Amino acid sequence: MKLKSHDPREYIRMLQQLLASDTKRIGFLFGAGTSIASNPTAIESRVPGVKEMTKIIVDSIKEREFQAALDKIKTELSKDGVDFYIEYILSLIIQKIKVIGDDKLCGLDKKQFETLKDVIEKKIIELVSVHKNIDKFRDKLIHNEFALWIKMAQRKTPVEIFTTNYDYLFEIALENQNLPYFDGFTGSYQPFFFSSAIEDISYYPKTTKLWKIHGSLGWKKNDDTGNICRYQHDDASILIYPSFSKYEHSQKLPYLSFIDRLKSFLRDEDGILITCGYSFGDQHINEAILQGLSMTKSSHVFGFLFDDFDENSSIFNLAKTEPNLSIYGKRNAIINGKIGAWKINNEPAEDELKMINGYYEVSKDAAGNWTGEGNLRLIDFSALADFLTTIRGSI
Repeated sequence: MKLKSHDPREYIRMLQQLLASDTKRIGFLFGAGTSIASNPTAIESRVPGVKEMTKIIVDSIKEREFQAALDKIKTELSKDGVDFYIEYILSLIIQKIKVIGDDKLCGLDKKQFETLKDVIEKKIIELVSVHKNIDKFRDKLIHNEFALWIKMAQRKTPVEIFTTNYDYLFEIALENQNLPYFDGFTGSYQPFFFSSAIEDISYYPKTTKLWKIHGSLGWKKNDDTGNICRYQHDDASILIYPSFSKYEHSQKLPYLSFIDRLKSFLRDEDGILITCGYSFGDQHINEAILQGLSMTKSSHVFGFLFDDFDENSSIFNLAKTEPNLSIYGKRNAIINGKIGAWKINNEPAEDELKMINGYYEVSKDAAGNWTGEGNLRLIDFSALADFLTTIRGSI
């Protein structure tokens, strides 16, 4: 395959125009990368990434029988060429719980595996509960810039935010800006999940929407009413934990309502969905995106991917046949099904340099000469938030 190049100036300008338009329906899909991002002066808001989170959790487990079991699980995963990450660890534990019966595996019986699973899940909740340190980062949170853009933009349709994150960072930022939002729950004393208002968003026509696809801290089923309710911040049990079973869980309420809403958002004409911090590693979300795009001609998804990729990557296989799915990476992009490196073929004029400054870093060759090739910074959540807040002044 002959590789081409993509000029970042063209696509940065296009995004500016799309996001500045008050007629476009704008949505965002945010993954774990947006919770990893933090202001250097507000590191307390940072949620660990999967590799770091795995190490923290594994190191925190002191029981010898659990340590021995995790060592054996690590060996099993290594033999299959799978990383020793929390998603795969939980997946193996769940598989063993299903098949173990009255026997033992990795030195543990079924009850011990269930205990180990609970220990890991509780530690995940602890690590994403950064709101406990809110006084240290409330005004320094990167998400505040994003919320400010929503507040200041005059739009005919409200912004919709889809996120796989459990934490409260978007809620904190929206409330910092005194910006009303609807997250699928209604009520005051014991807010309950109201799926009808997600199926038909005309219930709250002008309010920013926040859809937490994998659940949230504070969600729990009320055994008396059967409703999924929102409780105290530290009480959480309605979550899709990272494991292979998350696809199965996503087919149930409340998650199914959010996935259906994602498809509906894309199916309706003239929608723009920007993903950031999402690696396209969740099959059920990818399917919703592709199904939504298959039913429209004018909606488009722009995926900002921090990871590197090439024509052998799974992400290329996902995007190469869907022209309305563009993937912007650090060094290259997939646009209209074509993969190519970012490159400015001629040195930009002063006004163009001003436009891309901060969002594209041009590389130099060994002799220090300008090459036109470089890194797209816009894929980072902090750069995206800054980009949004400066859009109107640059059009």
